[in-house]
Amino acid sequence: MKEKDRNQKDQGIDKIIDKMMKAWGLEGKMKEMDIINAWPEMMGQGIASRTEKIYIRNKILHLKMNSSVMRDELHYGRSIIIQRVNEYAGHQVVNDIWFE
Repeated sequence: MKEKDRNQKDQGIDKIIDKMMKAWGLEGKMKEMDIINAWPEMMGQGIASRTEKIYIRNKILHLKMNSSVMRDELHYGRSIIIQRVNEYAGHQVVNDIWFE
């Protein structure tokens, strides 16, 4: 087998994992986990330290804050938060925010 033929058939592990994630329907879930892990980077340490719980379900970002003042402030800025999250993801992952 020629080297060129082998390189065309061989795929990097990252491409194989991407294909497996798409086949198993986990690509979206991984993107959600990336967003949750990047929450402090996107919103700042002040907001992140007051966030008790964060998860995404059915394109809704669920937030539980330990400060009612912070929760109210974020409620007024929800469109900006949705925009930041979707820009970080590269496509629409969230279309609403619910505060618990």
